[in-house]
This record gives sequence, structure tokens and C-alpha cells, in this order.
Amino acid sequence: MHKLRVIFDTDPGLDDAIALLFLLGARDEIELLGVSCVAGNVGIEAVSRNARIICEWADRRDVEVYAGAARPLVRHLVTAEHVHGKTGMEGAPMHTPSMALQAAHAVDFIIDTLRREPAGTVTLCPVGPLTNIALALLKAPDIAPRIRQIVLMGGAYFAGGNVTPAAEFNFYVDPHAAQQVLHAGIPLVMLPLDVTHKACTSARRVAALASLPNHCGPLAASLLTSFERHDVKKFGQIGAPLHDPCAVAYLLDPALFQGREVNVEVETDSPLTQGHCSVDWWGTSGRASNALYITEVDADAMFARMAQAMINLP
Repeated sequence: MHKLRVIFDTDPGLDDAIALLFLLGARDEIELLGVSCVAGNVGIEAVSRNARIICEWADRRDVEVYAGAARPLVRHLVTAEHVHGKTGMEGAPMHTPSMALQAAHAVDFIIDTLRREPAGTVTLCPVGPLTNIALALLKAPDIAPRIRQIVLMGGAYFAGGNVTPAAEFNFYVDPHAAQQVLHAGIPLVMLPLDVTHKACTSARRVAALASLPNHCGPLAASLLTSFERHDVKKFGQIGAPLHDPCAVAYLLDPALFQGREVNVEVETDSPLTQGHCSVDWWGTSGRASNALYITEVDADAMFARMAQAMINLP
């Protein structure tokens, strides 16, 4: 089977942890070339530690983890400890990872990998602020045509925002990076709040993970339960939206999702709407489309696919 070759860019984060376990469990379908970390949900030292802890949960000490940008391109860093806790993975069994953090900077790892691998064979999957991806494109513009596609979690339009009335967290943290990536001319898939809020946990879906006959399935269920405490209260839904795992699910099975090719612009200046996505859903602007903007998901099938992958973990 031909494996999809992926660089996973992340800021773990509870839902990032679920997404990375999902990705690691799908090793027969995805070749993970490395994990690049970016400051977002918590600071760069914490997310780089958390990524290695998650890999060790999955007994994947072979995965290379790189620390990247410690702050956004222009703004001061905004974090989300109120959601994910001070460690970034509140409620998770934490330990000091034995895996070494790679010496290279994540941005250089992304550039070097894209230059080394055959053009059109590597997909970038960023599920945090887009700072690392933007910096790589700014530092090495030659990599843009070598990227197969970018599949990202971020942005919002119909669903409003989850950190301000206008903005989703990842795009709010670094709107300048988001705008840079959207205008890089790279095939791009966006999984915004408009779709992730349709992929929520439920007692049945969490129980399916809790009942897996391994360690990582029940661990994932525990992480989801911790994540639910904030989002159920805030959004009044039956469960927590699984933001970042949607991106992994799209990598594995795009047919689970539906969307539309549209133009997306990101507000970088307004104090009221910084990070807001202007999505030209009806094509009124005349601007060329720059993203496949996803709005629908078969949530039951997505959760089943996630459980199917996680059963491969220890």
C-alpha cells in the first residue's frame, strides 16, 4: 500500500494528543516523517515535551520531534491554559520523556525534508498556529511547489470564534502566519470550527475508545473526558469538538468530508476581528479560490476510523 508521507506540526494540547495518537496508530497508511512543534496551546518547551510523551505512550521513540517557533510572527503569544491546563495536557499521566528533542529547529527540519524528498510527495499537517509553516516558506520560498498539499485545522466562519467572537484560536494566535500560508499558492485544505463542531464526543464514542484492549485506547478516552469539561460547558453541546483529529481523519479518508473551493482571507489588523476568516462562500469577491474549505463530516465514521487506528497502539 502506498503510504501518505506527512510532517505533523502541532502544539499539544489535549485534542492534539488525540490527533497524534490517531496518526501514530495509522502507521500502515501514513509515514510520519517527523513532528514539528510550535508554541500555541502552551509554550514551546511544554509542547515539545508533550509531543515526546505522546510518542512514548505509543511506543514510537523512533519518531523525531523538533522544537520550532516560540512566538508568533508579529504578535505576542496567546496560550490556552484555561482549556488544556498548565502542562498543556491536564489530567494526563505526565512523565519526563526519555526521547531526546532533535537539535535542529523545526523550521529547518521542514525545509530540509521538503528539499530532500521528491517534489510532490510530502503533505504538511499543521494543527496549531501556522508560525512554523509561514517561517519555512519565508526562509525558503523554493519549497512551496514541492509540497503535495497542506491539510490544516484552523479558522472559522459560520461557527463564529472560540477565543473571540470573530476568531478561532490557531488563526487568532498568529493571523499573519495564516494569511501568509493561505497565499503561498499551495494546494490547501482547511478544517475549521464549522466542521470540527460537528465531530463531537459522546458517551458512546468515548466508550468505544475506553473499551479497546490496550493502554492507549482507554488513555485517549480519559483525555477526551478531560477535554470535555471545558467545551461542553462553553458550547452547550453533547460533547467536545474534536478539532485536530479531524485533520488526521481527512488525511486518511477525505471521502468522510465535504466542502467547497473558496477564497479565504484572514484579518490581521482589526483589534475586534483579528484572526477572523473572510470566507467567500458564494464567490461574490471575484478573488481566486485558495482553499478547500470543509464544512461537513460523517462523524460516526470518523470516530470509528479513529478507534480502528488506536487499536494498533500498545
